[in-house]
Amino acid sequence: MASLPETMKALVVESPGQPLTLKTVPTPSATPGSCIVKILVVQADDKTPHIIKGIPGYTFPPNFVPAAHAIGRVVATGPDATTLRAGQLVMLEGFIRARDDPNDVQILWGITAGLTPESVQFMADNWAMGCMAEYVRAPLENCYPLDEKRLCGSPADGGLGYALEDLLQLPTQLVAMGGLRAIDVKPGERVIVAPATGAFSGAAVQVAVAMGAEVVAMARNRVLLDKVQGMFPAGRVHVVPITGDVEADTAALKQWGPVDAYIDLSPPAASESTHIRSCFPALKKYGRACLMSIISHDVAVPYTLLTWNSLTIKGQFMYERDDARLLIKMAETGVLKLGKEGGNEVVGRFKLEEVEEAFAVATKNPEVGKLVVIEP
Repeated sequence: MASLPETMKALVVESPGQPLTLKTVPTPSATPGSCIVKILVVQADDKTPHIIKGIPGYTFPPNFVPAAHAIGRVVATGPDATTLRAGQLVMLEGFIRARDDPNDVQILWGITAGLTPESVQFMADNWAMGCMAEYVRAPLENCYPLDEKRLCGSPADGGLGYALEDLLQLPTQLVAMGGLRAIDVKPGERVIVAPATGAFSGAAVQVAVAMGAEVVAMARNRVLLDKVQGMFPAGRVHVVPITGDVEADTAALKQWGPVDAYIDLSPPAASESTHIRSCFPALKKYGRACLMSIISHDVAVPYTLLTWNSLTIKGQFMYERDDARLLIKMAETGVLKLGKEGGNEVVGRFKLEEVEEAFAVATKNPEVGKLVVIEP
C-alpha cells in the first residue's frame, strides 16, 4: 500500500453561495467499500459555478468539494476490495446509490445531494468531497479499471495512443449510454438525438454511432450541427435544424426513412422548445423514446399518437454499472473513438489554483467534445 501524505490540496465550498477556495485539508484514508485515488485529470464543468452558488434543485453539505468526472490512479484500497489494486488507472463517475437503499437514496457525487433528507444526509456523512482535489476517497463501485496499455500505449505496440485527458470524455458519454441502452438501441437502427450539440446530447451522437446506429441530429444552431456531422463518416449522421414549425420539422426528421428511436437530453433552457412535439410523431410504429432531460415544463404528446403507434416512452435517470463496463469495452476495442479521432478537443489545461480561469474557458465552450481539464 502506497504511503499517503498527511495533507492535500482541495477546492472547497464551505456552504452554498460561498466562494470555491483552495485549502489544505487532511488526506482521506481508505475505509470498507472505498479506495483512495490520486486524481490525474478532472473535468472543469461549466455548470459547477452555478451549482456552488446554491441554485434551486442542487443541494450539497458543508465543506463540499465539487466534480466527479475524473481519471486517476488507485493508491490504496479498503479491506473489502477484491479486484481494484494500487497502481491501476481508473475512471471515476458520480452516480452513487446507497447500498442498502439504492432505489431511493441516490446522489450525484460532486454535484448534488438530491432533494430528500436521506440523500442529503448520505452525502454529508460519506461523500461530501469530490474530485477537485489531489486525492479522493471513492466508492469501489464508482471506480472502473481501464486498460492503460491498450488505451494509452503506442500504436506501434498495439495501443490506441490516447492521452489521459482524452479519457475524460467517457463519464459524459456514460450518461448517454444509459439512455440508449434503456431503449435497446441496436446496430442499423435510425435514432433521433435532439438536441444534439451540447456536451451530453452530443455525446449521445458519439455513442449511438459507435453502437452502429444511424443518427438524425437535431438542434437550433446549424453551424454546430454541421460540426457534429463532420465528426463522422458520410451517411452516419444527418442533421435537421429546429425551425419551430412542428409539422415541417417532423417531416424533415423522417426524410431518411423510418425512425426507430429518439433520445432527449434537453438542457433546462429548452423548456419552450418545439422539438419534442416534432420528434414523437417522427417515430415509426413501435418506436421507442428515452427522456433524460431536466426541463421544467410538462411534455404534451397526443394520446392517440401513443396508442395508435404503440410507442414506448422510457424515463431514465443516469445509467447502470453494466453500461459503464460496456462503454469502456467499446473504447478499449476502438469501436468508440476518443480524442481528436472522436471529435473531441481539450480547449484548456489548468491547475487547482487556476480554477476560475478553467470555469471561464468551460463557459465559453459548452458544446460537444470540448474539454477543460484540471490537473491537480
